[in-house]
This record gives sequence, structure tokens and C-alpha cells, in this order.
Amino acid sequence: MNPFISAFNVVLYQPLFNSLVLIYLYLPGHDFGIAVIILTLLIKFALYPLGVRAIRSQKSMAQLQPKMKEIQERFKDNKEQQSKAMMELYKTEKINPLSGCLPLIVQLPILIGLYQVFWKGFGETQLKFLYSFVSSPVQIDTTFLGIMDLAQSSIILAIVTGIAQFFQSKMMATKQKASNGRADFSQMMQKQMLYFFPVFTVFILWRLPAAVALYWLTTTLFTIVQQYIILKKHAR
Repeated sequence: MNPFISAFNVVLYQPLFNSLVLIYLYLPGHDFGIAVIILTLLIKFALYPLGVRAIRSQKSMAQLQPKMKEIQERFKDNKEQQSKAMMELYKTEKINPLSGCLPLIVQLPILIGLYQVFWKGFGETQLKFLYSFVSSPVQIDTTFLGIMDLAQSSIILAIVTGIAQFFQSKMMATKQKASNGRADFSQMMQKQMLYFFPVFTVFILWRLPAAVALYWLTTTLFTIVQQYIILKKHAR
């Protein structure tokens, strides 16, 4: 087996697979969807400090847009000086422009790992990846609340996730005044991305197992609550 695949299985696939099975086994009612939600919440709480930093950084970056535009206008003919001025601005404001991307970078491997868990299923071949202290289930029913099979794709759950993604992005968006009556380029890009990401989310999720969409939806709703708490404190 490829060393990279082996490392991925040990570091991500097996822990996620075992955690999900363990939660499912001890959960009253053995609802697979509830088990996915609980696992997602555990992951989000583990990454909570990183999420707080990212939200604060994203909000601060949005508030710096007027100053960043001013620098771009002042040094529009000198890209080197423009870059130096930008770095000085980040240093003065104590902002890391890359910190807002960290949760996405960390979450992407987890998302891939969960996709592997749901895609490969829970047959005899996969059960060999169970840890010694995790009992092997007789059967895992992948339905959620008895009405949705999370092993299959769901356009409804994908659309709901896309809507939640839109509201999450809208919370972080900032309104900026256009100069000389013309729309600011950064504001136009912000508006386009506000609609692009939710549509992209739906496009991706409607083809994947609904369990992935449920994970994404739970993550998004958790982030919305987290953003509300952080931004409310930030506004004081």
C-alpha cells in the first residue's frame, strides 16, 4: 500500500471510523444521523480555538478593506512598495492574513476522511479497521430519523446546506462605500463569492453521500453560532 495512503488511514480514516462506530454503538436508539452530528460537534469543539482566531482574523481583514484600498491606490505604480506597505499594515494591526484559511485547511482532510468512511461503508472489509476496544456492530443502519438514508445522496440536504453556507458568509460580509459612485472591485468580488460558495457547496454535496452533507451542515450551523458569539463580543 502507498505510504501516503497508509498514513492517511492511520491518522484520519481509522480514528474517524472508530469514533463514529463507537458513538453509534452507545447512542440510545442507534441513529446514524445523530451519531454523525455528535462526531461533528466533537470535532468542532476540538477546533474551537482555531475557529475563534479565524473568525476574528476574517472580520479584521474585512474592516481593513478601506485602508488596503488606500494603499493600493497610493502605490498602484509600485508593486514592491505596495507589498511592503501591506505587510506593515498587517504588522501594525497584528493580523495574519493566512489565519482565516487555517480552519478550511485543517477541515479539508477531515472532510476527505469522513467521505472515505461513508463511501467505503461498514462491511466486513472495513470492520477490520476497528480498534481492539471497539466492539464490532452486527449491522449499522445508515438512516437518519428513519426517513433519510445517509449512504445515498440527497439534493434536499445539499440545498439546505448551501442556504446555511450563504448565511454564514453573509454574516462576515461588510458594506463599503463606493468611490465616485462606482462599485469597488473588492466589494464586487465579495458579493460574487457570497453567492458562489453556496452554489458550489450544493453542486459538490448533491453527488456525495448525504452523511457528508449532514456533517457540512452541522459544521456550518455551529460556525454561525460561533460567529455570532465572537462578533457580538467584538462589537462591544
